[in-house]
Amino acid sequence: MATELSSFAELKKAPAGVQAPAVAREKEIDAQGRAYATGRRKNAIARVWVKLGTGKIIVNGRDQTVYFARPTQRMMIQQPFDVSQRNGQFDVIATVTGGGLSGQAGAVRHGISQALTKFEPSLRGVIKASGFLTRDSRVVERKKYGRAGARRRFQFSKR
Repeated sequence: MATELSSFAELKKAPAGVQAPAVAREKEIDAQGRAYATGRRKNAIARVWVKLGTGKIIVNGRDQTVYFARPTQRMMIQQPFDVSQRNGQFDVIATVTGGGLSGQAGAVRHGISQALTKFEPSLRGVIKASGFLTRDSRVVERKKYGRAGARRRFQFSKR
């Protein structure tokens, strides 16, 4: 049981606490050799499967270049592979629902990052340091009653 310390002086003198060793994460793959993860961003939800392959990314049954026409969105999806130096080594199959294309690209990136860490747990530190494992919690603020939008007020009129 931990001892209670009543001052900072006692804290300095106290022996360093013994920490439990970190639990090594295990590889989580299914019978087909795929790792599965769910990615989320704004209102978009992406179900992502990652397996060893040639680097082909399919989103909702279409190639990534067709589904995400903007190069910035395609670059966003590639970021986990660039950071982990695994370009062209994994095939990705993703189904995305909800939100717009920008949110969907972010959801796919989040899902790919999660699935990569499940497929290859040693990559977790590199991907986490880049911030790709953290779900971006920013969402659109709801409209309030008595307002024109979330914060905008109706135009003032004296009469």
